[in-house]
Amino acid sequence: MKKMLALLLTTGSLFSNSHASDYPIVLVHGFQPAQLATRPNRFEVEQDGSHYWQDYWLPKASARIDWPSHERITGRIVSDYAWPVLQQLSRQGTCQNGCIFITHSTGDLVMRYLLDNQALWLENAGLEPLNIVATLDFAGAGGGSELGDLAINVATGSSWIDAALRFAVSLWLGETPSPANLGVLNDLRVNTARQLAAFPDARIPRIRMVAASNDYFGTTGLFLPGTDDGVVASHSSCGASSVAAFNSCSGQVGFDGKLSAQSKAVTSFMPYHYPMLMSDNYSHNGILTDRQRGQVTLARASVNLTDQTDYGFGSDDISAGWWIFRSTYRVVRGSDQFSMSELVYQELLD
Repeated sequence: MKKMLALLLTTGSLFSNSHASDYPIVLVHGFQPAQLATRPNRFEVEQDGSHYWQDYWLPKASARIDWPSHERITGRIVSDYAWPVLQQLSRQGTCQNGCIFITHSTGDLVMRYLLDNQALWLENAGLEPLNIVATLDFAGAGGGSELGDLAINVATGSSWIDAALRFAVSLWLGETPSPANLGVLNDLRVNTARQLAAFPDARIPRIRMVAASNDYFGTTGLFLPGTDDGVVASHSSCGASSVAAFNSCSGQVGFDGKLSAQSKAVTSFMPYHYPMLMSDNYSHNGILTDRQRGQVTLARASVNLTDQTDYGFGSDDISAGWWIFRSTYRVVRGSDQFSMSELVYQELLD
């Protein structure tokens, strides 16, 4: 009885009738390292979920899926936390006319598993599947993170672990992990993540916002292949179908916006994964804030959503430099004034 009451209180408080976009917004947060040690209860998970989005997206959302990082995706994250919210969204008709899910980091991986299964789960429960027109994935970790593999190695005490690696992992997690506190880190291992709903049936476009700066003094990037955002390598955040040391999500433009052939760009993507915004001014964590950190460029101009609407951004090609050193850069309009989150909201949702 107490468990059921807590569930009703938790899920009931996730929803409001107010949203500013044409479609209701549902938020799915990312990995929260502190939860590995604190192992929060349901109420604390909800509080952490609210805090996660408070800098920008929280008041714009109609619902959230809050989940604990000390659990596994195919275990309690789905059964105890995501599934009740999916049912309530269906019963309330929140997505009847379409809705948009916004994810960050590991939320991208959680969402891929949900997209692959939500229709069947809800139909089997006698409920209407959710009409999801798109997901907007910020710094997505759907392809896993090499830091997840390294954290597992540190926790299990592999003999080859050196001090630099331990330091990088501790910067990311805030502490040195132990075998008893790994949770969703197991799912973040690259091979494990890429086997989770690797080829989803749901034909829902996954629009990706990709960062290429670092919050950890460049330390964590030493252990990530290619260009990274401090936590996730570009093979994961771009949505690449394979793992490699990629330097861009586009073959024609770099993370800094420079128009030039990218020799190590992603050329093959996971089904319905579309990188759109890129920037070397935003980091894995900074990409969600409401702080303008620098100009943003385009990996692609627009994407056709399931409602057959084209959503996209305007940009300008600007020359910079002197004489033979002059180059052309593609810059998203407004990115010199607004944060990436604000750009996404203005152009895609408002």
